[in-house]
Amino acid sequence: MNLFHETLLDDYCQTFAINRLLFEHKSPHQHLVIFENTRFGRIMALDGIIQTTEGDEFIYHEMLTHVPLFSHGDAQEVLIIGGGDGGILREVVKHQTVKRITQVEIDEAVIQTCREYLPGHSQGAFDNPRLTLVIDDGMAFVNQTQQRFDVIISDSTDPIGPGEVLFSSTFYEACKHCLKPGGLFVAQNGVPFFQPDELTTSAQRLHPLFSDTTFYTIAVPTYVGGFMTLAWATDNSDLRATPLATLTSRYNNSGIATKYYTPALHQAAFALPASFLSLMKPL
Repeated sequence: MNLFHETLLDDYCQTFAINRLLFEHKSPHQHLVIFENTRFGRIMALDGIIQTTEGDEFIYHEMLTHVPLFSHGDAQEVLIIGGGDGGILREVVKHQTVKRITQVEIDEAVIQTCREYLPGHSQGAFDNPRLTLVIDDGMAFVNQTQQRFDVIISDSTDPIGPGEVLFSSTFYEACKHCLKPGGLFVAQNGVPFFQPDELTTSAQRLHPLFSDTTFYTIAVPTYVGGFMTLAWATDNSDLRATPLATLTSRYNNSGIATKYYTPALHQAAFALPASFLSLMKPL
């Protein structure tokens, strides 16, 4: 039996049985592999690192999307940076208040491949008329665009290779410039047990730019090491304090069905372990 050994860490790895190799391609940007696994279904890896699986993708995509959108309550312009598998886009299009969605993905081959081999991730969302798809570097886009957004969702790879710039102060500053007043930025931020410096660095870089910066947590089985953190940054502190009754009303009125997200979990996700809080100092 062939095995896939993840290469994210030097001193620890997880291994998946490759029951069937579906696709492998090396583009100018990254090495893409998609294979089938009995437990997790179809799995996509980029440059030796697991990106998403059919089995648990809903956890990540729901929480990175619905937490900011239900907190905001009236987001009409949304920017997605990365997210070529289509999972974030799938969840964003469920919000009927959103009028325009811009998605910036550096590698068109990722989108094309995921539409073919991971169709359940996007579920046709790339054909939604509210979407403007831009094939470009995310850093270049936020530096140049004149558009302004209510919510920016950065669904990037880890801060390695092409994804490294999407964790820089320069990128965060550009995103701040692209937000409407009171807008909200969220981003994946790694697993602190294995990537503590990532949490500390992001906290230090976001804190000078936004009046309300923190992180919230999710537990995704294939993102090993315990809770993963998602960055939260805004100048509107009321968004994080949205009452449970308001979140529940927005959720119920939306008609959106979820497998992981609930309004109560939304609020609870902001309660951070002491070890995470210590990594965020001096916030």
